[in-house]
Amino acid sequence: MRLNRILLSTVLVVVALVVQVSVFARLHLPGAVPDLLLLVVIGLALVYGHTSGALIGFAAGLLADLAPPADHATGRYALVLCLVGYVVGLARPENGRMRSATVPMLVVVAAAVGSTLLYAGVGSLVGDTAARHVGLTGLVLTAAVYDLLLAPFTVPLVMALARRTHNDPLAGDGSPAGGEGSYGWLSGGRANRIGSQRGGLLAKSPKNKAGRIKGVKRL
Repeated sequence: MRLNRILLSTVLVVVALVVQVSVFARLHLPGAVPDLLLLVVIGLALVYGHTSGALIGFAAGLLADLAPPADHATGRYALVLCLVGYVVGLARPENGRMRSATVPMLVVVAAAVGSTLLYAGVGSLVGDTAARHVGLTGLVLTAAVYDLLLAPFTVPLVMALARRTHNDPLAGDGSPAGGEGSYGWLSGGRANRIGSQRGGLLAKSPKNKAGRIKGVKRL
């Protein structure tokens, strides 16, 4: 990851974690808690791709595991957000921009449901049965609703900031920023256009003009 990506991701993750712990966790809403940290990971993964999404998700989840008043095993939420960031990053559009808001909203719902189920599943493996007592169905439904309501105010903003803070938001993981080869421009139409422009310039040179006069006439 580039330095500007790391700085932006760090700031967004820290702000989201502070807001979630100090505001959303104190609202005492029925069921789940709105997961602002999850939405930040989704927005960054949709721009940066699956590799960066997995790294950001792991770091964000680990901070959430260590931040008070965490009452679960360390690394549990880090695993969940790491997997979510990786899977969401696979849905990153090739041109770096979403044509409609339908796809991000579907991604948010799927991530909210998947992260809740995965979190409960990992908890059952380590002996945490709190989800059974609260009601897993209610947690899944409320998590999807809360995150879906919060997503239009966070995911587009996160994606816009992610695009503006690095030179080439369309470059995939591991590809050189700003390199035309990473988009296939030089191997496709643009190379042909450059070749045709050069051919046009050569055709206008005096030698070619003389050649056309002596040989076959070409209009």
